[in-house]
Amino acid sequence: MADKAIAGTTEGLKEYTIGVEAFGRKQDFDPKTDTIVRVQIHRLRQKLKEYYDAEGSHDPILVEIPKGHYLPSFEEIAVPVAAHEPAASPRLDTTVSVTTRLLEHKAEESLPSTATERPRSSWISSGRALIAVALLVVFGAGFWIGTRQMRSGVETFSPNPEVALGRSADPVKVFWANLLGNDSAPVIAYPDAVFLLDDSNDLFRFRQGASDSRGAAVDPHLARQFASNPALVAQAGQLHYENGYTGTGELQAIAMLSNLFGQMGVKATIKPSRDLTPDDLKQHNVILFGSPFQNIAVAQLIDTGDFTFDNPDSRHEQWRAQILNAHPRANESPAYHTERDPVTQVLKTDYGLISIQPGVVPGRYIVVLGGLDTKGTEGVAMFATSNLGVEQLSKILADSEISAAKGETPLFQALVRSHLEKGYQVLQADLMAVHKLHAQPPSGAGGPIPQASGH
Repeated sequence: MADKAIAGTTEGLKEYTIGVEAFGRKQDFDPKTDTIVRVQIHRLRQKLKEYYDAEGSHDPILVEIPKGHYLPSFEEIAVPVAAHEPAASPRLDTTVSVTTRLLEHKAEESLPSTATERPRSSWISSGRALIAVALLVVFGAGFWIGTRQMRSGVETFSPNPEVALGRSADPVKVFWANLLGNDSAPVIAYPDAVFLLDDSNDLFRFRQGASDSRGAAVDPHLARQFASNPALVAQAGQLHYENGYTGTGELQAIAMLSNLFGQMGVKATIKPSRDLTPDDLKQHNVILFGSPFQNIAVAQLIDTGDFTFDNPDSRHEQWRAQILNAHPRANESPAYHTERDPVTQVLKTDYGLISIQPGVVPGRYIVVLGGLDTKGTEGVAMFATSNLGVEQLSKILADSEISAAKGETPLFQALVRSHLEKGYQVLQADLMAVHKLHAQPPSGAGGPIPQASGH
C-alpha cells in the first residue's frame, strides 16, 4: 500500500487486489462474502491511532488510512517548541497548521485550537517519505504476520474489543468470544435441502443422488429412484431441481445469532450448506443450522457422540425422527422425539442439539445447532443466545468433567427441549442434558468436507 501510494499507482489499489496480493486469497476471492480486507484495514486504523495516541505522539511523521479508502497518507508533524522546553519558560505556539496529503493537491489550513494541538506542515522530502514508508512497513509487517497466524489457526489478538476475552461482562458474548477466538468472520451455513418442483409448483423431496443447479430439468429415472415418493413423482411430469427453501426456524436462528455477532463487532458470512468449502473450514469457525436430514453439511461433518439424530424411515419423515441417547443417565430417556397434541396433532414439543466439536485445524470449531423440526433449531438458537441459557450451560460445564482449560472451548453435546404454541411459536427452551463429546481434532483435512457443487 505504501509503495503504491509513493509511486502514485493507485488505480489498482482495490479491495480485491489487497485480498489477493497481500492476504494470499485465490483468484476467485469475493470481497462481498470474505471481509478480511475491510476487517484488517479497520484493525490497522485502530492500531495506528493507538500508536499515535501513546508512544508515537511526538513522531515527526503521521501515517493514516482515511476511512473509506485503502490509500495511506503521510504527513509531517511540526512538534510544538513548547513540548521540548522547560515548564518554567513556556512559549506560546502560534504555528499555522497546513496539511498536505500525498496524491491530493488541495491543502487545508487551520489554526490550532490549543497550544497542545500538533501543527502540521506539508512535506515533499524524499528522506522523510522513506521514514513514513518505514513506519508503515513496521505496522504492515505485524499486520501481515497476525493475518498469517490467523489463517494458520494460531491465536492472535482480536480486531474487535468485544471478541477479546474479559472485555465484556455479558455471559453470552463471553461464551461465544471464547469459541470464536481470533475469528472475526465465522461462517454460518443453513440447510438448503433439494426438492423436485413440478409445473403446478408442488414440491417433492429429493433425499439423495446427484443433483444439478436450481431450475435444471431432472432426469425422470433419477427422480423416481431417489425421490421420497416414487409413485407420485412418476405421475408429476417434468420436474426441476429446487433448493430455494429453508425452514422458518432456521431463519429465526440466523437472525438471533447474526444479531449477537453484530453486537460483538463480528461479521459472519451466511451461505447455503452446499456452498460450504474446505477453505471455510480451515480458516473459520463454522456454525451449522439444522438436522442432518435437511443440512448436508451436518450429515457429513457432525461428530458421533452420545446423542445422535436418527430417522427410522427416510422416506416417511413427517416428524418421525428422533434423537437417540446412547448412554442415558438418571432422569434421561434413551430417545427423544417431536411431541404432538394427542387430539389435534398440533406440534407441542421439539428437541434439538448444541454440538461443539473441533474443526479441521487447531483453534477452529464446528458448531451444530439443530432440531428435529425447524422450530427445534430455533429453540436451540434461542437457548444459545440467551443469558439464562448460557449461564445455565456454563455452570454445568464448569461443575462437570466437561470443563476445559482456561481459554479453551469445551467439547460437548447439549440436549435442548423447545415448547411450542400453535406448532410454530417457540415459547421456551430448556436444557435437558449435557454430555461430553469425546472427539479428537481431525488430522489433515479432517474427514469428509463438503465440496462446493451444483444443486
